[in-house]
Amino acid sequence: MNSRRDFLQKLGVSALALHLAPLSGWADSKNKPNETYDGPVLRVAIMGLGSYGTRVAEAMQSCVKAKLVGVISGTPSKVKDWQSKYAIPAKNCYNYENFDDIKNNPDIDAVYVITPNGLHHDQVIRVAKAGKHAICEKPMALNAKQGQEMVDACKKANVKLLVGYRMHFEPKTLEVIRMRKAGDFGKVLFFQGLCGFSIGDPTQWRLNKQLAGGGSLMDIGIYAINGSRYMTGEDPVWVTAQETKTDPVKFKEGVDETIQFQFGFPSGATASCLSTYKMNNLDRFFLNGDKGFAELQPSTGYGPIKGRTNIGELTQPVTVHQTVQMEEIAGIIFENKQPIVPIDGEEAVKDLKLIDAIYLAAKTGQKVDVKL
Repeated sequence: MNSRRDFLQKLGVSALALHLAPLSGWADSKNKPNETYDGPVLRVAIMGLGSYGTRVAEAMQSCVKAKLVGVISGTPSKVKDWQSKYAIPAKNCYNYENFDDIKNNPDIDAVYVITPNGLHHDQVIRVAKAGKHAICEKPMALNAKQGQEMVDACKKANVKLLVGYRMHFEPKTLEVIRMRKAGDFGKVLFFQGLCGFSIGDPTQWRLNKQLAGGGSLMDIGIYAINGSRYMTGEDPVWVTAQETKTDPVKFKEGVDETIQFQFGFPSGATASCLSTYKMNNLDRFFLNGDKGFAELQPSTGYGPIKGRTNIGELTQPVTVHQTVQMEEIAGIIFENKQPIVPIDGEEAVKDLKLIDAIYLAAKTGQKVDVKL
């Protein structure tokens, strides 16, 4: 694929019908997707109307617990198009200079920040100061220091800070986690995460150090970093890493092309991961234990996720990831629901600490101890 975010998911009408299935019910098929919902609806403004913002907006059209009601963009023509397409009133449209005024708008509950990584920190803090819940794309910030400042700002403002970890609600992923917790794989020994694609346009923001904060690790590698934690059920205690760069013109100083990194866990398990902007066909998680294994391939693409374990193929339903994510976020905000795998700011800071450690290990060639 030319771009991860241009990767089109292929799913049928049946998948859409299943997007409301309770997460706890996927394993035992006791869901009731046709139940009528009459609870509170999370009213969301999307900040950043690019390709992924568009994907989220489309997915939200199938939500019953969340609704797109506002937009924040620096491009007036996009605002106009979205107003028309999604019936968004003019009073709910803002630009990057005046969106602090949402504090006076009772019709918006939360803002979903889907802008380049380098903008997340300041924008989320402004959202918090406006008294709105913040949803932020991953990675949440450029480093752990920024991430902690965002967490602290949202706590001070008494608003929630949640992160777009859509895989935390994906049925096959959750089944692997359930099986691991049940001991079906025995003692976890090893995890492998392969994440990559060949990136195109050299002028895009993802190859701009100031906006992206790095290269492949900040965009695609975050999946292997986060996945290593939820697949093994542990947080790493040490990191080693190696960087490879074959095209220093396209991948300038501070923009990584390919990074291999390794984690060590308290139990003695290890992980070996690859993040790259140079190779396609890399979207695979593999978990190995002394009694069995699990493989997801594709493991983090927009869909459909496919997987198998030592006892056979995973058959949990295909879902629209962003639809389920927004429904579950509504439950977290309104009902204080606790997801099986957290998606809060503190979870994101752990990943940012690992990103910091990976870059340090790659730069120094030394093993870096971490404490999450």
